[in-house]
Amino acid sequence: MDIFDKIDLTHGGPLGRYKGMAHGYFSFPKLEGVIGPHMKFRGKDVLNWSTTDYLGLASNAEVLSVDSAAASSWGFSVPMGARVLSGNTATHEAFEEKLASFLKKEDAFVVNSDYQAIVSAIDALCSRPDIIVYDAGVHAGIVDGVYLHKVKGGRSMVFAHNDIENCELKLQLASESLKAKGNKGGILLITEGLFAMSGEIGILDRISALKEKYDFRLMVDDAQGFGVLGESGRGTAEFMGVLDKVDILLGSFTNAAAGKGGFVASTEKVVNFLRYNMRSQIYDNALSSAIVEGNMFRLNMIAQHQDWREKVASVAAELQHGLRNLGFKILSDEHSPITTITIDSTTKGGEESAINELMNVVVDLRECYGIFCNVVTAPYMPQGTLLLRLISSAAHTSDDVKCTVEAFAQVGKKLAAGDYARQTVVGLCMR
Repeated sequence: MDIFDKIDLTHGGPLGRYKGMAHGYFSFPKLEGVIGPHMKFRGKDVLNWSTTDYLGLASNAEVLSVDSAAASSWGFSVPMGARVLSGNTATHEAFEEKLASFLKKEDAFVVNSDYQAIVSAIDALCSRPDIIVYDAGVHAGIVDGVYLHKVKGGRSMVFAHNDIENCELKLQLASESLKAKGNKGGILLITEGLFAMSGEIGILDRISALKEKYDFRLMVDDAQGFGVLGESGRGTAEFMGVLDKVDILLGSFTNAAAGKGGFVASTEKVVNFLRYNMRSQIYDNALSSAIVEGNMFRLNMIAQHQDWREKVASVAAELQHGLRNLGFKILSDEHSPITTITIDSTTKGGEESAINELMNVVVDLRECYGIFCNVVTAPYMPQGTLLLRLISSAAHTSDDVKCTVEAFAQVGKKLAAGDYARQTVVGLCMR
């Protein structure tokens, strides 16, 4: 069998099977113009609820000026090489020191991407005798890190999403298993701060409280919460008052900070270990100095502007309140900038028919109401889960919210009448 034959056998994979219908519209769409609430899609003006530019920094004049100056000064090739070989600079080290101080951790390590970092950190920290306990709702980076651990012969236990009772049960089982084997391994519990797809906030306070009963280390990936949650923007753990209980904190500069790269923060001992053992970093070139300088300025902006976080919260609360009043089921937390709407299919034709119905909703929102939001299905969410995802920004206005709620009022009526189940995506796109 030719290895390429599986492409045909799997119809292109979980997402690729929809390529013919979806490419350029549902997948790989091209939003054009200055990043913000008002952009263009296929030549039409749309109200954009799809980018994670929570604080509006992507089009902030001061940020753009600093980025331009940094690019002019450094270019994008400096430094050349991996950090451990020839790619270390005073700029990188100054940023890490500043970042660690901001996060109230002993040390921090700047990484090329949050996804790479979480996979590599799990791989570096966990050896065969260790047990990983993790939330069922975590993103692919954590799942892939757990997979690497299992390939090495390690064990993992997954607990029901944000279910503290099930979490404690798995910690108890893991503790008993390690004790039976002479306590030769440890437990690493992994969860997210703000869950990227669902918009739910992780139960970090309740998980942290279990440290009084069980011996484990807590790793939190807060790529979405960093910068937008917490009084000072330190993220979900600060928001919940348990920043000191998180042993390893990972985050990203690609969301609220509208930059590039990510970080891992912990004790000096742990961070130094990761510096020398995270394969994704020691075998990859360092983050550009121009990007690091831009991220350092963004960190200052995050620390100084609680008003931006308050604005995001206000926009999200108004949006969620309006949608709930229309009868839509909102999955996300009320404090989250990510608003997810669960769409219950009116068709009895199975998952394919339900997906077609949801696609019709999305097309109608974009073509008839000028509302651009994300559609989320498997593999981003469990099989059978269909969501619309709207992301609030400090740049959105109350008028933007009112326009969106009015559009969803009409969409809700069409859903109830089964209109979207009686049409095809192609029909809606071509009219």
